[in-house]
Amino acid sequence: MNKNKVLAQIFEKIGDALEFMGDNPFKISAYRKAARVLNDLVEDVEEVYKEKGLQGLMTIPGIGERIAKKIAEYLETGKMRKYEEVMSLVPQDLLELLDVPGLGPKTLKLAYDELGVKNLEDLKKVLEDGSLEKLPGMGAKKVENIKKGLELYTRMKDRIPIGLAIPIVEDIVGRLKELKEVELISPCGSFRRMKETVGDLDILVVGQDGFKIIKYFTELPGVTKVLAQGETKGSCIFEDRYQVDLRVVPRDSWGAALQYFTGSKAHNIKIRSIAKQKGLKVSEYGVFKGEKKITGASEDEVYKVLGLKWIPPELREDRGEIEAALNDALPNLVKEDQIRGDLHVHSRYSDGTADLEEIALKGIERGYEYIAICDHSRSVKYARGLEIDRLLKKLEEIEQVNQKYPRIRLLAGTEVDILQDGTLDYPDEILEKLDFVVAAIHIWKKDEDVTARILKAMDNPHVDVIAHPTGRLIGQREGYRLDIEKIIEKAREKDIALEINAYYERLDLNDINVRLAKEKGVKLSIGTDAHNIGQLWMMRLGVGVARRGWLEPEDILNTLSVEQLMEWRRKRRK
Repeated sequence: MNKNKVLAQIFEKIGDALEFMGDNPFKISAYRKAARVLNDLVEDVEEVYKEKGLQGLMTIPGIGERIAKKIAEYLETGKMRKYEEVMSLVPQDLLELLDVPGLGPKTLKLAYDELGVKNLEDLKKVLEDGSLEKLPGMGAKKVENIKKGLELYTRMKDRIPIGLAIPIVEDIVGRLKELKEVELISPCGSFRRMKETVGDLDILVVGQDGFKIIKYFTELPGVTKVLAQGETKGSCIFEDRYQVDLRVVPRDSWGAALQYFTGSKAHNIKIRSIAKQKGLKVSEYGVFKGEKKITGASEDEVYKVLGLKWIPPELREDRGEIEAALNDALPNLVKEDQIRGDLHVHSRYSDGTADLEEIALKGIERGYEYIAICDHSRSVKYARGLEIDRLLKKLEEIEQVNQKYPRIRLLAGTEVDILQDGTLDYPDEILEKLDFVVAAIHIWKKDEDVTARILKAMDNPHVDVIAHPTGRLIGQREGYRLDIEKIIEKAREKDIALEINAYYERLDLNDINVRLAKEKGVKLSIGTDAHNIGQLWMMRLGVGVARRGWLEPEDILNTLSVEQLMEWRRKRRK
């Protein structure tokens, strides 16, 4: 299992604990920087260490000798003494509160010292009785933000972003496939349905010698606690955080079990209702007529015996998919191999880590025809937004790279900021030089309704796409206030595409709004918002959202060839 994210979380927690204890700010900053570096690192840090040792770790920008030694210690032993030492000094329940958006280490320390806040219940109490608001430096607005953060935390604390779950599940599935006793294997549950967040991770297996399969599973790298171990089911905690359940089922029940454990609950209730009307019973063991088992070996057969077409897992939410299957009207969902390019990628010109040639080569490796280089515009100072002279320099370099690598075309783009008055961060004479213009809001006032800003920006004929339209970060913030239906209606009127931002913390638009946009005839664009080439794989997440939103290839700009994309742009500008 890739250790980059695990180590990043460890260093982030060390930084939190040290800040809570009032330690040296430079030391805290070093741990936080290490966490950021490891989160963004394209290479597997474990492979770097295996190949190049401690010196190899120290060649990673931002990783000094002390941090490198701690990484090496963890990679060799599975433990880090500094982490264990620091964690022993701060109550575990207290540190978990730092996951509450809006509640930083300094505020938590104040609440701990002055009000005795030690856990979630204590925090709820001081929020409700008003005592937190009376502390120095607090106030009604800050407390209100902490309350909103607590609501978000409570809703999300047992959920895992799908982007974090995928590498975990795929690593486990890949290792289990190496076992000769495993005949069939598949993830199921909300993971298979590609929900934006998932709970416990479920994996289904058909194989000989269930006991051996389960035992092998409980001894996989990354297992930190075994919750259950038997002949048909095993349950483990991986990396002290992720619960993974493995079930071994008979071959003749594979399809029924896969359908049952994939869900959703609402979808399965309706399936059982249809079965009942036909005098049948559906369970994880198969489809039965009385005591006789009719079928169950494949999902196709389970749906077919009920008079239904097979329903893609992403649609199984009881949102009309069963009625569509009954009427042979299921959508021809887009597939990832139909995606011809990525329409939102950052380079080293702004806050990305890759140069243009590296991006082009990675695009070729992925089989892309094009990638839109959409660096930040000049107002976004914190992200090294491009002044006009640097933007023009980038356009020249893009032309050079395109001549060198004719197999792919880098589109000269921008993620131009929508300013407070709804105008754009670059003048029209600059925007018209670009191949692709993505417009976005990054800075807004608290409680500001940004609908009017976005609507005005959409009147600019150079805008091709509105990026991450609602501004949310999953589990961190709800986003800004806006009327999404008005944005969708304006997009239809102006023939502007709305983005499915595939970055795992955004996935914005969500599936509900994506489907609403489709129903209104609005085009969708998928962009990974990648800031390093190791994030381009997240296109898969964007396609997952698209499929959950019932999108077909013709609904998505990314399925067009580069010539078709440019023709779409020319037509819509006229």
